[in-house]
Amino acid sequence: MTQVDNAHNVHPCSTMAEVREYIDALDDRVVALLAERSGYVAQAARIKQSASQIFDNARIEFIIERVRAQARQAGAPEAVMEATYRAMIAAFIDFERGEFKRMRQEA
Repeated sequence: MTQVDNAHNVHPCSTMAEVREYIDALDDRVVALLAERSGYVAQAARIKQSASQIFDNARIEFIIERVRAQARQAGAPEAVMEATYRAMIAAFIDFERGEFKRMRQEA
């Protein structure tokens, strides 16, 4: 049994179709949560006074350490969580930069 097999709420599967069904259902939830997160990122773009405030390395490292700790507690692979979050944060930073610029052009 691997570390991931012990992860919270993982159902035993006997076929790839079952695995894919569970992954697809999780993806549905993840997309909804990321859509919600994007709404908060857009609000951050509205609230911040300067584009230089968009990239906050201390905040990024805080998030990464927090996610790694949560992964460790959940029995999930920390490196995967860190890589996922770093990629997601980079994409949201790009999104926030675009929102910041768009909002100021409309004003």
